[in-house]
Amino acid sequence: MKSREALRVLAEVTESQWGMVTSAQASVRGVSHMNLTRLTESGDLIRLSHGVYRDAGAPGGQHEELRAAWLATDPAKLAYERLSEDPKSAVVSGESAARLHGIGDLRAMKSEFTTPARKQTQRADVRYRTRVLPEKDVTVREGLPTTTRERTIADLVEDRNDLSIVGNALRDAARQSQLDVDRLTQLLSPLAERNGHRRGDGDALLEELLRVAGIDQGSIAKQIASIPSLGALIAARYLGDLPKVDTTTGLAAQIASSGEASAHARLAEQLRTADWASLALASQPTRKEG
Repeated sequence: MKSREALRVLAEVTESQWGMVTSAQASVRGVSHMNLTRLTESGDLIRLSHGVYRDAGAPGGQHEELRAAWLATDPAKLAYERLSEDPKSAVVSGESAARLHGIGDLRAMKSEFTTPARKQTQRADVRYRTRVLPEKDVTVREGLPTTTRERTIADLVEDRNDLSIVGNALRDAARQSQLDVDRLTQLLSPLAERNGHRRGDGDALLEELLRVAGIDQGSIAKQIASIPSLGALIAARYLGDLPKVDTTTGLAAQIASSGEASAHARLAEQLRTADWASLALASQPTRKEG
């Protein structure tokens, strides 16, 4: 096949696959390894890794290496075909998933994937873990099947990452949107004992992660209580709803006898003894009722 024709054939694949194509996908369409070599030499293709190429006219991206590695895990199938599979042949996980979610400060030196069957590689920059993931633990990020934030956090704990690092990821995830705390607790339960808690006590491990992240109830309560203007704002809100004492009409005695005159004193006491921990719940992931 002539190079121009080969490039046209490859474009049918690359346009829906981040500008990328695998040698296996090319071969199925009659584009030989020699065609790929010539197109690479001419500058029409860029070789990203063994068996994966990118159209030189397509822009590279932040997650180019990860996408190329994912395509290489099942090189004959197109990306859209793999996204419809159940279970998925390879799901981005671990530090790679944390990077896609934008949580934590992990460097993701390797492309990490979870596969339903044991898979090996000679590539030092790729890591596989074997697990059949339920559909509820998989989402799509940046066009790639990725473990959910809950599954990702549990995987980071399982990989024995420093809990402070995992705590940072948890804090970022909680700030993005509400987490499924029930599912996260369930995923953390098998990891509780080796992290110094009772066997199966996912709640305790989650509490430790919240504490390390500084988003447990006690930490948030201290932060709220340290805001100098907060007491004044609450007082202004409540005082505005209290009955006004009209001393010019002789109602002061009537209000005092009804007990309303002591409302200001009661409010002051309530502010001093406010349950800040209950207010902190509004800033934390909440459990789903079920």
